[in-house]
Amino acid sequence: MTPDWTRRNFLRATTAGSTLLGLEGLAQFTGLPPVSAAETNLDPKLVRLDPEIEPLVRLLEETSRDRLLEEVAARIKKGLGYRDLLAALLLAGIRNVQPRPSVGFKFHAVLVVHSAHLASQAAPDRERWLPLFWALDNFKSSQAETVKTSGWRMSPVEEAKVPPARKARQAFVDAMDRWDESAADAAVAGLVRTAGAAEVYELFNRYGARDLRDIGHKAIYVSQSWRALQCVGWQHAEPVLRSLAYALLAHNKNEDPIKGDLPVDRPGRRNLEVAARVNNNWLENDKDDPAATTDLLAALRQASTAEISDKVVDLLNKGYRAQTVWDALHVGAGELLSRQPGILGLHTLTLTNAIHYAFGATGNDETRRWLLLQNAAFLTHIREDMNHRGKPLNDIRLDTLDPAPLDGKTDAAAEILADVSRNRDLAARKALSYARGKNDPQAFFDAARLLVFFKGSDSHDYKFSSAVFEDYFRVSPVWRDRFLAASVYNLRGSGGPDTALVKRAHAALGG
Repeated sequence: MTPDWTRRNFLRATTAGSTLLGLEGLAQFTGLPPVSAAETNLDPKLVRLDPEIEPLVRLLEETSRDRLLEEVAARIKKGLGYRDLLAALLLAGIRNVQPRPSVGFKFHAVLVVHSAHLASQAAPDRERWLPLFWALDNFKSSQAETVKTSGWRMSPVEEAKVPPARKARQAFVDAMDRWDESAADAAVAGLVRTAGAAEVYELFNRYGARDLRDIGHKAIYVSQSWRALQCVGWQHAEPVLRSLAYALLAHNKNEDPIKGDLPVDRPGRRNLEVAARVNNNWLENDKDDPAATTDLLAALRQASTAEISDKVVDLLNKGYRAQTVWDALHVGAGELLSRQPGILGLHTLTLTNAIHYAFGATGNDETRRWLLLQNAAFLTHIREDMNHRGKPLNDIRLDTLDPAPLDGKTDAAAEILADVSRNRDLAARKALSYARGKNDPQAFFDAARLLVFFKGSDSHDYKFSSAVFEDYFRVSPVWRDRFLAASVYNLRGSGGPDTALVKRAHAALGG
């Protein structure tokens, strides 16, 4: 459907809007129906995928990086559909990129797929292919890195070890509890083949958030894979969830996650006990008070993982709604980013986005309590990591940040995004003014997202922007101005050049 250009006033994203944001011309693309697939031969050492998607996955795997965009564009012009390309992109990453030794780095080729999809959904029709084209190129980079470092590719499951339906769930739980990779791989195959999607992800929600390794990428992978599968279809679930189980069992060789008492494991174990102290009627709480959120925000700046969990339980047992806690977690994550912009800070936001999604998706009361406590513990853990790994955190406090006036000489969103390239602190204060005025937040998101398309060069550009634009509406209105202000610390500014990749994509699709 054609976007409502008048309503959103998408910074007049024609020639005038492009000039205003420092972008080059926009190409016009249209969606096309799906393309049929043909049978192909496959190496028996590789996991087999759904036969209808296999040929397209092979195309992505086997086409060289310098030709892939052009080849896919040619297929689109012949009828390749968006959903098929999204599924193939996800599965190519699953089969060719190892989620080890860290559930991050090159594995962002998989983690970014759903974020790219969200960006495509929110884009004007003429630009909706750009995020997927960026992700295709990113996949080829990660594929090459995997070949160079390990040569890993996903192999077929050992069918003889796959448990029958009546034993699959318990076999999976036992294997994950033992951190047994081989047993978990077979068990998850049996589980996916016989259990419902909701039941399967109910288990994964717990294992994704049980430890604090990899700055939240395990929990992020759980939510991203679940959401991606809802887009491309559960028929593709088995290889995805085999990869997910393998990722969730990642740990250093010198660690004993079962018997050890490591800082990355301790909060999860303790919070299982602490969650039981929350009143059973906590979901009926009706108290709202921004002061309670401010109080929890202050605790996030200095509390230990145990202290912050106790603080959350205390607020819930005093009758405050879970939203009071979530507001503090979202704003607290944004504050950590503003206090130390960079890789650790941005992951406080993408992690909180993932856990909040899981919180809303699960139907288990105990899991919901535990996820809330784990998110708070994650933020305090990352705060300490930021103190140890990088320069000391600055003294920005989002709840006391003063707004800066907009000069009004250009479109307000464009003014802020220009300042992002020059002075992020000023941009944050102007964003605060923007959010407090009668400005449409969607116009800011549209403009910022377009800059990601044209100037983004990293998977975090997509992961971060998709997370914060979604979470803005999860935060209570009284806190949204502060949350928007924090977002500018990892958005793209309009001052940088367009990437060569976007020019290449436009040439391929628009030629």
